[in-house]
Amino acid sequence: MAKRPKSAGEKFLTGLALTLGVLFALPHLGVLVAAFSGSTDTLAALFDTVLLNYAGTTLWLVSLVGFFTFVLGTGTAWLVSMTEFRGRRIFEIALVLPLAFPAYVLAYAYTHLLDHPGIVQSTLRAVTGLGPRDYWFPEIRSLGGATVMLTLVLYPYVYLLARAAFLGQGATTFHAARALGRSPWNAFRTVCIPMARPAIASGVLLAAMETIADFGTVSYFGVQTFATGIYTSWFTLADRAAAAQLALGLLVIALFLAILERTSRGAARYDSARVSQRLARIPLSGGANVAATAFCALPVLFGVIIPTVALLTMAIGSEQNLFGRRYLAFTSNSLTLAGTAAGLTVLGAIVLGSIQRVAPSFLTRSSLYAARLGYAVPGGVIAVGLIVPFAAFDNALDAAMRAQFGISTGLFVTGSIWLLVGAYMIRFSAAALGAYEGGIAAVSTNMDAASRVLGQGVLATVRRVHVPILQPSLLTALVIVFVDVMKELPATLIMRPFNFDTLAVQAYRLASDERLEGAAVPSLVIAALGLIPVIILCRQVGRRQN
Repeated sequence: MAKRPKSAGEKFLTGLALTLGVLFALPHLGVLVAAFSGSTDTLAALFDTVLLNYAGTTLWLVSLVGFFTFVLGTGTAWLVSMTEFRGRRIFEIALVLPLAFPAYVLAYAYTHLLDHPGIVQSTLRAVTGLGPRDYWFPEIRSLGGATVMLTLVLYPYVYLLARAAFLGQGATTFHAARALGRSPWNAFRTVCIPMARPAIASGVLLAAMETIADFGTVSYFGVQTFATGIYTSWFTLADRAAAAQLALGLLVIALFLAILERTSRGAARYDSARVSQRLARIPLSGGANVAATAFCALPVLFGVIIPTVALLTMAIGSEQNLFGRRYLAFTSNSLTLAGTAAGLTVLGAIVLGSIQRVAPSFLTRSSLYAARLGYAVPGGVIAVGLIVPFAAFDNALDAAMRAQFGISTGLFVTGSIWLLVGAYMIRFSAAALGAYEGGIAAVSTNMDAASRVLGQGVLATVRRVHVPILQPSLLTALVIVFVDVMKELPATLIMRPFNFDTLAVQAYRLASDERLEGAAVPSLVIAALGLIPVIILCRQVGRRQN
């Protein structure tokens, strides 16, 4: 059978999809080429000094955060899904709220509270009369401190996925285990967790990928990971080849985790079976009731309430004026970048999703795969992968213009906002695609056929049929990408144009100078904006009938 020729609309969408696919694949290729084309002298020196420490610390951090997010996320998810205790309805929503806070914001708040000159140790010395060397206190600026900060903001990934899996299991298997003499705890451990294992593994791996991508927390705490090594090589050592080589190592780890995450998600299909009987919650009383309440209250207390109070206290005593000209410029820059990146990222998701729906091919599937990989690639790696090829292009263009016309174009692309926006699109396109695909799955292909019968082309079908139906999903994607861009730090630090700072950069700069009270002001704004997608998630959780 002859293959149906593509319409003009399909050709247009296919061209856009392939262009986006090239953009999404460019950082990976840029890192690969730069890593093998540059000198290895700095890398050899790093290997003799700190490279093994980078690898070991990164591995330890990922392992610790993965373990504690598993314990905290799975435990709280099972309690609010399978048991009845005091405050359960509040906690099923409140346990999502720590997602609003970047880990580096929590790091600033807890350093202000727990560091040697902080409130807690100062009060301890005043009450006990002890001197600075007369007692031991846990060091917040350490691998353990970074583990706690990252765990507090990342466990909701595991909580949300595990809770959905537990609610989808039904009562049959659990009651069968109980009928065979298993205790509730034993049935949870031997039946519920294995059935929800793919969803839990997916959440833990998402937390692990966010951990290796973190720069703000580990940099401020002085924890030497691959992320801090990339930044040090780029700025302190001024060696882009070494930065690219370190970025390649981090990219390999990130892609390995991404493959594991996709594999675990694919294996999770058996969790989606129709539930014939909803499991009646196990009522808890006495000590069990108190323990469940305390276990669910601790992450909310330490992940939301204490940091918020600390940041508010710090901000009140700060000399930073949120409504001054400088802060209005920071806010305007942040909103401009976030708004532009969110709009273009959602538009890109519509293009990629639409062409895959109407005219799937190997090239469009490859573009989609490249787009989904962005969430696994740290911002610092994307920055290095984009700057290296575009800097070479700028240098070649400048040399050609000087030779032909005697004028200099300078950093035509590398120093622009648009390249930074492109980095954001690569980093967060997976979030927009996830929202789009979740909405389009509910739109029957018969509607597409009816639109075509009525004489509407592909572009008209997308604009008049898909987009109106998908408005809630697209709005969710827009808000989530907007807030993720507001929080992104490493890509912004490396790629921002000269004298173009954002709230995240200002918070990092003030905290690096140990001006924590000043850093609290932009941190609070970032956290407040982060509440928007969390509220959306909470509303979705609240609609579930338990």
